[in-house]
Amino acid sequence: MRLVAQYTSAPVPEVIFSNYRPGEGSIGMSFIPGQQLDCLWDKLDEHTKERICHETWGMIFQWRQIPRPPSLSQFYQCLADGSHTTEDKLLENLDNPPEPLCDDEAVRVRIHRRYLHYAGQKYADTLPTMLPRSNVSVFTHGDIAPRNIMVDESAHITGIIDWEIAGWYPEYWEYANMMKPSGDVDWQGWMHRTAPKEWDITGLMAARRVLF
Repeated sequence: MRLVAQYTSAPVPEVIFSNYRPGEGSIGMSFIPGQQLDCLWDKLDEHTKERICHETWGMIFQWRQIPRPPSLSQFYQCLADGSHTTEDKLLENLDNPPEPLCDDEAVRVRIHRRYLHYAGQKYADTLPTMLPRSNVSVFTHGDIAPRNIMVDESAHITGIIDWEIAGWYPEYWEYANMMKPSGDVDWQGWMHRTAPKEWDITGLMAARRVLF
């Protein structure tokens, strides 16, 4: 959140204090006014839905430009603090301690390995060629969904919340996680139609059917 506040105009909670140590931690943040978008979405007209999605993509574009600190330059994918532990089912490491992901190939190998470990069979041989490729990784929220978008009574975005899995991921990752199976089908359709680029996530969807 501090990185996003430093480099973008996207509204995020202000971090007042944070205190972390192994096994526990605490954080104090400013209050974001409004309500979660999922409480309001079904009441909105199509023009407003389209505007909100364009606003969301505009913010995503901004934080995709956040530079990676020099201390993390050797990592292709990592969390904002440089750690490699993630709860994302596609990327959870089967090893302890987790191995760093230093390039695009390593990401695809990790996903394929997890697919095989959890008895994926249909695409056992073809999944690596089905997975998307990205020659860059960009700063990513990782869980953009209506429940994490705060809006006011006029349906203008007042804040983006829940940044705990944010970090550097392949450029398609933000979109791919938006399109995870969920009850937000209409919002997903609008985010797909307003996306600045089309990403083929067929392989990721195939892996998700086994890993989720």
